[in-house]
Amino acid sequence: MAAIAATTSRIRIGSAGIMLPHYSALKVAEQFRVLEAIAPGRIDLGVGRAPGSDGRTAFALNPNAATAADQFPAMLRDLQAWSSGAPLPENHPFRMVRAVPAGPYAPEIWVLGSSDYGAQIAAYFGLPYCYAYFFNDGQGAARALDIYRDNYRPSALNPKPHSAITVWALAAETQAEANYHYRPRGIQRLMYYRGQFIATPSPEAAAEFPVTEAEQARIDQGRAVAFCGTPGDVADRLRKECAALGVDELAIVTSAYDVAARRNSYALLAAEFGL
Repeated sequence: MAAIAATTSRIRIGSAGIMLPHYSALKVAEQFRVLEAIAPGRIDLGVGRAPGSDGRTAFALNPNAATAADQFPAMLRDLQAWSSGAPLPENHPFRMVRAVPAGPYAPEIWVLGSSDYGAQIAAYFGLPYCYAYFFNDGQGAARALDIYRDNYRPSALNPKPHSAITVWALAAETQAEANYHYRPRGIQRLMYYRGQFIATPSPEAAAEFPVTEAEQARIDQGRAVAFCGTPGDVADRLRKECAALGVDELAIVTSAYDVAARRNSYALLAAEFGL
């Protein structure tokens, strides 16, 4: 999960659930128990079904990646048990295996998703749910969050549903400057639609990148719906969107080419949110 949340005292770390065969689930549980022991009450573990990469990379990480998604509910069940020290189901082949270090600490598990499936899984297990709003500019967010809340099964740790969204946002002192730093993202997404995966270009390279009139219109449309502008405008739009979706937390990711622009954006928005 990402950079600015309702509280900055917690640390958000995500792990792609599709990459979790049994031994990896155990390894992740142990790693996060170590982190939680170092910083009690500050570690969140986000897991999702998607690999977060292309098919070739997914296969390199897990040769069973093509079918691993079907095992995600079972993997999540096991990860929950191992990370919290709870027992696995009767007759489970690894019931006697324990994650170390032992102790009363456990990371808070979140389900990450960009579809109805993740919302249903989070609701079934009684876990917090974060929608990847930045994947597709929020399309499907309202439906997924409604499904999550309507089907939520209370759990011991989470008696009520708890939701968040992660958005892409960039703030700058002026709208023109924000647009300048948005264009590399627009070009990168355009190339994705062309079926080409490229690194984020520099603003200078993005400004000179050849595009058709239709492609420019697509970039402009994406910028219009993006949270991109002056700090007050971006923060106001984010507050309204969170209220409309009824979420409890907001996380922001700013994947900008210019590191200074990225840091400045986080600082500007943090000030707007009083963080």
